[in-house]
Amino acid sequence: MIARRFLHSHGYRFRLQVKKLPGTPDVVLPRLKTVIFVNGCFWHHHPRCSRSALPQSNRAFWENKIARNVERDKTTLRLLRRQGWSVITIWDCQLKSAASQKKWLSRVLLKLEAK
Repeated sequence: MIARRFLHSHGYRFRLQVKKLPGTPDVVLPRLKTVIFVNGCFWHHHPRCSRSALPQSNRAFWENKIARNVERDKTTLRLLRRQGWSVITIWDCQLKSAASQKKWLSRVLLKLEAK
């Protein structure tokens, strides 16, 4: 919701979760041919993020589950790029504090304005 409100307040109009696209992106900006994924750090294994630490119990299950998620993400990105889409990924931890939101969403805005 934070990213969507930010984009809307800056005049961007978008579609949500377009099922015809690989991976059903969270935000789709058709006019800019850009998709945005807002990924949870745990579920998509954000590198070097404390929120992506695996539980100690049933470790093999979680390692396998998260590895499949990461592999599916890579495949999705590859397919979208082959179709000519630009892909932006925002991580959950980047939207936790107001200062972090401003920093990361400003970077997204710069990428969109460069199009």
